[in-house]
Amino acid sequence: MPRPPRFHAPASRRPAHGGEGQVRIIGGRWRNTRLQVPSLEGLRPTSDRVRETLFNWLMPRLPGARVLDLFAGSGALGLEAVSRGAASAQLVERDPALAAGLRGVVERLGAAGQVQVAAADALHWLQTAAPMQADIVFIDPPFAAGLWPQVFERLPRHLAADAWLYVEAPADAVPQVPAGWRLHREGGTRDVGYALYVRAAATLHDDLNATPSA
Repeated sequence: MPRPPRFHAPASRRPAHGGEGQVRIIGGRWRNTRLQVPSLEGLRPTSDRVRETLFNWLMPRLPGARVLDLFAGSGALGLEAVSRGAASAQLVERDPALAAGLRGVVERLGAAGQVQVAAADALHWLQTAAPMQADIVFIDPPFAAGLWPQVFERLPRHLAADAWLYVEAPADAVPQVPAGWRLHREGGTRDVGYALYVRAAATLHDDLNATPSA
């Protein structure tokens, strides 16, 4: 079983939260598009700085990728991915108002052919939706719910053989990913840890600095 990442960072670094009320797409064709972030319990958008780091890590895998953004919230991760060259994204968000807002953003961007929004509970969606063979999956659930094990259990039928997996979690409660994943990159702030994993079948021709397997 792969080792959990070592999430640590100086206390002076900010928690991975977006700005109050809005976040922005920071790269690609939709750069600087503002996304609304309602004040809802458990909604914790990934910060600009963390997203910039993440998408630098993902650069070799993004072009043409099929993306699954579970617990989509503001949509910042899935929309950022398509903005930077992913072929498509499936956003899953159970809050009806948030899902409606995401559909409005997709329409405003003229992206209905690339971005789909499901107003659904992520666990239920994973069990009932048609398999999608995602190349990149974002998992950033409300921390208090502790949903990582249930997501990992239901996820495999939706994965491409060489999928990449991004996970955010509290810095002091790192989830254990299942066997078959290799830690590729990791980082952290005072409050939040984040890590990118690669399915064991994947090859990383473009990255000589990948973290070795455990």
